[in-house]
Amino acid sequence: MFRSALRSIAAGGALAIAAAGATAVLAAAPAHAACTPAQVVGNAGFESGTTPWGGSSGVIGTFAAQPARTGTRNAFLNGVGSTNTRTLSQSVTLPAGCNSATLTFWLHIDTAETTTSTAYDTLSVQLGSTTVASYSNLNKAAGYQQRTVNVSAFAGQTVNLLFTGVEDSSLQTSFALDDVALNVAEGTPTSPTRTPANANYTLNLSSDATGANWTGHETVAFTNVSSVALNEVYLRLWDNYHGTCPSVQPIQVGNVTGGTAGSLEVNCTALKITLPAPLAQGQSGTVGFDVSIAVPDGSDRFGRDGSYNFIGNAIPVLAVRDGAGWHLDPYTNNGESFYQLISNYSVTLDHPTSVLTPASGTSTEAPGGSGRTVTTATASNVREFAWVAGPFVKTSTTSSGGVLVNTYRTSGITASTASSMQSTAASAMDGHGSRFGAYPYGEVDLVLHNNFWFGGMEYPGIVLSQATATPVIHELGHQWFYGIVGDDEYTVPWLDEGFTDYATDLQRGVTGTNCWNSVSWQSSAEKITNSMAYWDAHSSRYGTVVYTYGKCVLHDLRRLIGTSAMQTLLLNYAQSHWYGISTVADFKAAAQAATTTDLTSFWTAHRVEG
Repeated sequence: MFRSALRSIAAGGALAIAAAGATAVLAAAPAHAACTPAQVVGNAGFESGTTPWGGSSGVIGTFAAQPARTGTRNAFLNGVGSTNTRTLSQSVTLPAGCNSATLTFWLHIDTAETTTSTAYDTLSVQLGSTTVASYSNLNKAAGYQQRTVNVSAFAGQTVNLLFTGVEDSSLQTSFALDDVALNVAEGTPTSPTRTPANANYTLNLSSDATGANWTGHETVAFTNVSSVALNEVYLRLWDNYHGTCPSVQPIQVGNVTGGTAGSLEVNCTALKITLPAPLAQGQSGTVGFDVSIAVPDGSDRFGRDGSYNFIGNAIPVLAVRDGAGWHLDPYTNNGESFYQLISNYSVTLDHPTSVLTPASGTSTEAPGGSGRTVTTATASNVREFAWVAGPFVKTSTTSSGGVLVNTYRTSGITASTASSMQSTAASAMDGHGSRFGAYPYGEVDLVLHNNFWFGGMEYPGIVLSQATATPVIHELGHQWFYGIVGDDEYTVPWLDEGFTDYATDLQRGVTGTNCWNSVSWQSSAEKITNSMAYWDAHSSRYGTVVYTYGKCVLHDLRRLIGTSAMQTLLLNYAQSHWYGISTVADFKAAAQAATTTDLTSFWTAHRVEG
């Protein structure tokens, strides 16, 4: 996504078993300490008063304005309407033998704030020094909502559970808490291997006359590449964030085959499917389901603006399980939550002929029913799939390096502006490719629309952008950083946004001279490598730190090790993680290998941790 620091948005079916020697018999799990399932939070419903809770006085009690969900007592933070900070804390111990841990609590957020974009008042949830969840006035809802956080990474630790509510100088926001629980269990042992992998998505979708509503069927074939058995998979239904959970869901899944569907989780953005039998390493499975997509009004990366539909992150996709367990992070509107492994997509879109459907990958068209066209899009070795639908005007050119650039413009973009942006895009594709490795997909679609509040948004083979050069160059840069060189965008947004902003500077000839001189940290907790949990609680700082400071780190590194070494570093780094996933530790190791200078103090000074 593009954000200028000057314009920061405060802001039961068959299970397919692989034939090659696959067996349903699992190896014995490694020995580990015994676990007795338990709930480890004391006085979880606050009915016994303050013990063993600590924090600000008066937080626990009986409150007429914010009554308890159950019983008579709850915790009530803030709600003053003036500058204040309130805390609630308790030391909790997660037994070492219990490698599954889930924090749940019921939260009611009531606010007098009217903004739909600025987080003025915040509630953060920490275990030790790690922020595991955050909320704000933007998350207001009628009544209590249950929140669920996977905290398995803290197994074997005694840590402080801390809720911190911060309110600004005007307009109250109340954070009411009740029935806090931290349940530990034996769970499934984890492996650092990312799984399920080698996914093949097949979708057949048909739209209504407007291109805003789609229905059809999806199947997902996948393989467990981990040494730890795969008992379930999770589907991420990301765009249910744009609805009201649980009553109105833009993404609907039904008639699941290949497993048993559970209840919707994580504000209706995650669906667990329990497999009929565990998959051992190398075994494969397939799940299928009916799916419907309803694009909501509003010019957004998933939204409808007039006759134009932008359909990003709408396809249900597999969540990733790695050494930290299942990644079921919440959706963030401030940035991205997406963590996807390379997959293949075959998507058939049946739509009115008057509605164009540029999409990820390459497409062919054939006549459909009366007045309709069937577009078949194939996208291989990509992380996700997106498309748009509407009466766009299309032009095309081929870059000097051989990349086909298709430009689709809405009615508010003139032909001359579109032509200029198309030239900019062609040059950018060649420039990025020369620095980080040749673009492997052959073509890219550039969708121009000036009503995007976020500037632009990236998807494999298709980007959305305002019709100005900087966001166009930036979004196309994401084809490499996040698209080809993947990362966990929720955990470390710097790895794609900071790197892409640096790539944008290189393409525009911006050297970043003295840019680190303008760095001013807001607090000791502010770091380049903070997660979206932190940035959602400090949204006004996200663009400044992750984008501007983030690219300045790379400019400074280039000046330290030399331009030639930096060029070689980035090219080698991209090539070694081509179609893979990179971490901060991976990049730091690659950087250190590129120079004889000890970079330890450099990372410390630039607050790059991991």
